[in-house]
Amino acid sequence: MPIPWDPDVYLAFADHRGRPFYDLLARVNAVRPRRVVDLGCGPGNLTLSLSKRWPDATMEAVDSSPEMVEAARERGVDAVVGDVSAWTPKPDTDVVLANAVLQWIPGHVELLVRWARELASGSWIAFQVPGNFDAPSHLAVKEVARRAPFANPLRDMPFRDGTIVQTPQRYAEILTDAGCTVDAWETTYIHELTGETPVLDWISGTALTSVKSRLSPEDFQQYRHQLVPLLAEAYPARPDGRTFFPFRRIFVVAQVN
Repeated sequence: MPIPWDPDVYLAFADHRGRPFYDLLARVNAVRPRRVVDLGCGPGNLTLSLSKRWPDATMEAVDSSPEMVEAARERGVDAVVGDVSAWTPKPDTDVVLANAVLQWIPGHVELLVRWARELASGSWIAFQVPGNFDAPSHLAVKEVARRAPFANPLRDMPFRDGTIVQTPQRYAEILTDAGCTVDAWETTYIHELTGETPVLDWISGTALTSVKSRLSPEDFQQYRHQLVPLLAEAYPARPDGRTFFPFRRIFVVAQVN
């Protein structure tokens, strides 16, 4: 069952969430691609920038969330609901982008290798994934999930940890062995957030989406309430009201040889 994503909650931090996309895209040197694919396109706000950069390319946008696809279509993106893990490139695919989506797919390393073998020489694969699954925010999410009354409905929740993604070096090794020339790196962004519960607001659009889908509205509000002091301790607000939220991300750009 797909996770019910809320595009409006996700876009509350559109500027912060968009920056890694543009940092990734800056390293893709495709000149006149025939087809550009945005896997995990979300609400389509970033897909539109691909059309501006490559106006002559056919744009293909895929997301597993019907809510996100609807939001993308409202922006004029011809998006479709689909399973990224089952996606196969068409013969004219020259650029494949997967921005903050592969961390949801446990077998994504095998997926990357398959794409590298299926894509034509000269094609590009570019993706970025969060590398902060051992951060205090995620540890707090798991700690509260172990408490009553949440433990039972969340008992088999597949919370992600630091093993779900690889290091930049490991991704470079895997894709080099698959026949690509690889550029891999990591960046820790220090996001400046404001508000009474800024980190809670941030993770409500991502990490808490699956939790919300398993709890009643009343239990979910109680779950959020119990997260507040843990997050406030881990990410204290400054006297001026700003909260600095470190967020590590891993980037890979590979060109098929």
